[in-house]
Amino acid sequence: MSKALLVLADGTVFEGKSFGYEGERIGEVVFNTSMMGYQEILTDASYKGQIVVMTYTQIGNYGINQEDIESFGGPKVEGFVVKEYFDYYSNWRASKSLGEYLRENHIPAIEGIDTRALTRHIRNYGAQMGIISAIDLDPKSLLQKVKNHPGISAIDLVEQVTALRTFKWNEGCWKWKDVFNVFEENAKEKEERVSLVVYDYGVKFNILRNLYDAYFDVTVVPAKTPAEEVLDMNPRAILLSNGPGDPQTVSYAIENTKKLIGKKPIFGICLGHQILGLAMGGRTYKLRFGHHGGNHPVKDLETGKVEITSQNHNYCVDIHSLKGQVKLTHRNLFDGSEEGMRHVELPIFSVQHHPEASPGPNDSTYLFKRFREMVD
Repeated sequence: MSKALLVLADGTVFEGKSFGYEGERIGEVVFNTSMMGYQEILTDASYKGQIVVMTYTQIGNYGINQEDIESFGGPKVEGFVVKEYFDYYSNWRASKSLGEYLRENHIPAIEGIDTRALTRHIRNYGAQMGIISAIDLDPKSLLQKVKNHPGISAIDLVEQVTALRTFKWNEGCWKWKDVFNVFEENAKEKEERVSLVVYDYGVKFNILRNLYDAYFDVTVVPAKTPAEEVLDMNPRAILLSNGPGDPQTVSYAIENTKKLIGKKPIFGICLGHQILGLAMGGRTYKLRFGHHGGNHPVKDLETGKVEITSQNHNYCVDIHSLKGQVKLTHRNLFDGSEEGMRHVELPIFSVQHHPEASPGPNDSTYLFKRFREMVD
């Protein structure tokens, strides 16, 4: 392994070893507290524009497989940072090592740095732009490159990850095939599928799988598809998906959503939640270091239950800015931030966390059933 550097916008330098692509990338440096699921994290399109730091110490020990990829086109992160990388993997599903996968997809990665110190730095001073390089090892040169970058809020990252064309989705969640599953599937096949259009701002495959399992007939459309075209398709409902970046940069999505409100039932997830808030005249604000991980406690204010959730976002909707149009439905118990809302009159609701949990717990998957019941 060759030497590599991670340089933050405030001049902080971390030295380690390269185990990914021998190149350099700039991105916003964030940390993820999940203990597993690095493959799903790497391929989550919501991470486009970001360098991800894993707080768990040992990464790579179960390799990479073809079944746990969450988006088309390989990993979406700009870079990957770990404490200890394992090139020798052990898993019956694995087909290659993590390092090999990153090199194939031109993603730089660095190991051997103090990720605890880096995480504390981000917590104390906030998420910030940074650069990983294995080719330019001059900290001053790298710092200047970071300072010359406009920042991810100046870039439309959605257009870099959205589908190029409309397509149908016909795959459900993976299940153990036993006699009980067979009986259950045969019974459910009698249930009618309901037409649904998913706006792809960077949708994860497991969101689509859960929608299919909730008996939706799923059609995915590119992010810039005009609202008029979607309404001409006459779906029973619309889902606004997760995605990367600052929601205010995706002005076309906000304008399209304005035209859909009141016309169809709508469910928003993560970026889709933020776009809904902006489309209704509200505002969004940026969190100090974001929420990224699979262990965030969220309280469902309508039931009183606390669920452990999977999260990946840097922005939140200011519910008060919507002036009584919506009711707060979920709250983050780590920092009290808003995690969900429901319109007081229209069939519209949304959540900030990822209910499909890839990776993470399954506590929030009931939201797909709730969506289907609302549409019915």
